[in-house]
Amino acid sequence: MIFGPDDLKKLWRPREDSSGEDNGQVTIIGGSALFHGAPMLAVKAASRLVDMVFFGSTERDLEKIAKLNSFVWVPWGEVEDYVAKSDAVLIGPGMMRYRMEIGDGGGDETKKVTENLLRKFPEKKWVIDGGSLQVMEAGWIPKGAIITPNSKEYEMLFNLKFELLAEPALRERNLKSISQKYKCIIVYKGPVAYVSDGETTYEVTGGNAGLTKGGTGDVLAGVIVGLAAKNPPLLAAAAGTYLVKKTAEKLYKKVGYNFNADDLAEEVFLV
Repeated sequence: MIFGPDDLKKLWRPREDSSGEDNGQVTIIGGSALFHGAPMLAVKAASRLVDMVFFGSTERDLEKIAKLNSFVWVPWGEVEDYVAKSDAVLIGPGMMRYRMEIGDGGGDETKKVTENLLRKFPEKKWVIDGGSLQVMEAGWIPKGAIITPNSKEYEMLFNLKFELLAEPALRERNLKSISQKYKCIIVYKGPVAYVSDGETTYEVTGGNAGLTKGGTGDVLAGVIVGLAAKNPPLLAAAAGTYLVKKTAEKLYKKVGYNFNADDLAEEVFLV
């Protein structure tokens, strides 16, 4: 099934008489000493959709360098309180992962934090991205969570190569079956993206090679968590993917491939 512009009409819209926090609040958990910018891109995108974005990181120095004003910095010891009160939660952008070529153990903290929060708040609307996807186990995925793997992350998480359609004997390996097995929504990122909850699978076309640049996936994660605050997870995931691809097409008309993730975050709701 192709996701198209008419599907965007299904998205929740704020009422004219809305007041503070009627339009959603999200918590974003991410960042590390190595990846400072990733969570800020997610925050920038999400803050355009919801009334409040709370941001927490195990990297305390991020508080000093964060340049945005559109979020509330959460001390790490209080993160769980904000997760509990949020409509949706994103974990993983910019968090440390293992660098196996040098025997690096930097992913240990990410793994511990990810497992703890996913198991402690299984009822939350989760979006799981980046570093968390690269260190977690598939069995930790909460029911109804949205995961956003690229081809490498998909293979690492499920120990399988991506299959959209498989021979009958291998049907349990395809996207629909994996989504059904783990009761989650998978956003498989690529030149053609696929979004599936195991029952409905959307094909999301468009975009261009500018979306291979660092940080564009963090923008996507931020868009999706912002939409997930007030929309069903499958719709949020497919709509976010569609909007990011269409924004890349708009930017290409202006500057060709010479745009970056900051440009994408700035333009994503102006399509």
